[in-house]
Amino acid sequence: MLSKSQISFIKSLHQKKYRKENGLFLVEGIKSIREFIQSAYRIHTLFYVSEQYNLLPKLPANINLFEVNNAELSKISTLQTPQGFLAVIHLPENKLFDLKNFRNQFTIVLDGVQDPGNMGTIIRTADWFGFKNIICSEDCVEVYNPKTVQATMGSLARVNIYYENLSSVLTANPIPVFGALLNGHSIYKTDWGQEGLIILGNEGKGITEEIISKITQPVTIPRIGDGESLNVAISAAVFCSEIARTQN
Repeated sequence: MLSKSQISFIKSLHQKKYRKENGLFLVEGIKSIREFIQSAYRIHTLFYVSEQYNLLPKLPANINLFEVNNAELSKISTLQTPQGFLAVIHLPENKLFDLKNFRNQFTIVLDGVQDPGNMGTIIRTADWFGFKNIICSEDCVEVYNPKTVQATMGSLARVNIYYENLSSVLTANPIPVFGALLNGHSIYKTDWGQEGLIILGNEGKGITEEIISKITQPVTIPRIGDGESLNVAISAAVFCSEIARTQN
C-alpha cells in the first residue's frame, strides 16, 4: 500500500521543478516502460497492478517493484485512464555537447517548440527514420514533461536530446544548416549532401530571425492545396522521410 508521503512525492514529479530537483521523471504504459528498461536509463521504481503482472518483461535485479491497486495508481498517474504500470526513472546525466559528434549525419534542431505533443511526436518520428539526436533551443518544452514522454511511445529511450543556445551553436558550426521556411528551395529538389542540421521553428512564430540568419539553405515543403501552414510535427515527418529516402 502506498503511503501519503509516497503519493505526494510521485505526484510532485508531475511538475518540472521537482523532476529537476529530484533527478527523476515518470513513464507510463508497459510498452514505453519496456523501451526504457532495455536502454541505458536507470529505473528507480516500477509500480504495477497485480492483474497485469504477467505483462512485465524480465527485469534487471536492481529495479524496485511495488504492487499497487487501481485506486492507488490513479492517485499517482498523470493519465485520466492509467495503463496499469508507472515507472519512476532517473534523468540521464548531462551529455557533453560537441558539434564534432554531429558530423556525417543529419540532426533535427528545434527552435522554440512549445507543445508537448508536438515534441513527443517529433522524437517518435526521428526514431522511426533513424535520427539519433535532436538539439533544442533553451525555450523548447521539456522532453520529460509527462505529455511529451507519453507521445514519444518509448522513442525517448533511444534519441539523444540536447538543450543549447542555438545562436552560439550555429555560430561555431561547420555543418550545413537547412531551415524549414515558407520561402525556400523545394524539399524534393534539395541536394542534402551527407550531413546537415535541420531547423524547425515554433508552432506559431516559426524560426526566430536570429536563427534564420544562420541558415545556409532555406527549404520549403511545396504547398499544393490551400492550407496556410503545416503542423511542426508533420513538417518534421516530411523532412525526416525525404532525407532518409535520399540517403538510402
